[in-house]
Amino acid sequence: MDIKTGQLVHPLTAMESLEKQLSCPICLDMFTKPVVILPCQHNLCRGCANDLYESRNPYHFSGGTFRCPTCRFDVVLDRHGVYGLQRNLLVENIIDIYKQQQESQGGDAEDPPLKDKDSKEPRCKEHEDERINIYCMTCQTPTCSMCKVFGQHKDCEVSPLHTVYQSQRDELRAAVEQLAAGNSCVQATMAHMEDTCRLLQENGELQRRRLGESFDLLYAIMEERKGELVEQISREEQDKLSVLRAQAERYRQQLQLSSQLQEKLQRSMQLCSVAEFLLAAKQLQDEARQAASGAQLQGPQPGYESMEHLSLDTEEVEALLSHMDFRQQGEDEDQE
Repeated sequence: MDIKTGQLVHPLTAMESLEKQLSCPICLDMFTKPVVILPCQHNLCRGCANDLYESRNPYHFSGGTFRCPTCRFDVVLDRHGVYGLQRNLLVENIIDIYKQQQESQGGDAEDPPLKDKDSKEPRCKEHEDERINIYCMTCQTPTCSMCKVFGQHKDCEVSPLHTVYQSQRDELRAAVEQLAAGNSCVQATMAHMEDTCRLLQENGELQRRRLGESFDLLYAIMEERKGELVEQISREEQDKLSVLRAQAERYRQQLQLSSQLQEKLQRSMQLCSVAEFLLAAKQLQDEARQAASGAQLQGPQPGYESMEHLSLDTEEVEALLSHMDFRQQGEDEDQE
């Protein structure tokens, strides 16, 4: 008798105790294969473990954690999730032996816990007293035994419900595993794309820096060449100016001498007597003729002031700069 409730407690039979040991702590039903064993040595249906894992890691991409419902141990999973846990083949074999023993003893009809379980199973719509226990392979739908014997599925091919359930569940599990493997490939591809984007940005920044350095070098070369050409223009300008200024100085001196001689001749004609004038006239005439002959100096040649020969032809360079472009792959191979 239970002291707290005052009710009579019947001791568990060996089969009931075994069924309790084979019950999943999540769904509270007998383990559904495949059964996985956790690092803490407790067992779970892999489907229940997957539900628990996905509830704890709704946005997982690789790996994750969940707690064992029995001992609260933190289970750390890799990128395969619960499909990376080891199956407990021993527990699965015990479940098979237990079910065979129950079927041989007719325990399904006498065991109260299984009766309660059967009462929760869906019933046939046409035969309300019959539970759905077979699967029509022809119509691809669950049905009951009465429908197979007397109903619309009497000419159809049927199979045990549990067999079809296991088959379709295994197919679904395989599809889930395949999907998980596909997700791993997608994650690897995404990671590769992220690395490629990062490298692309780094290479773009590198090429922009190199392009700036190339143009800075061109600017420096052009500025240096510009200075050399400007210096050449200035040098020729100064040479011509020196020649012109020297000629102008000679003209100035000649003009000064001519002015002085003119004044001397005028004074001689005004102040000297006739005899004195005649004595100095020959010398004065020679000086006048010599001064007149010096006044015939030639000036600069026509076009001497022109600097057109120092003009710069930039059409070819302008065309080259306007069509300047990046090197192509073929050009790089030819240079190698």
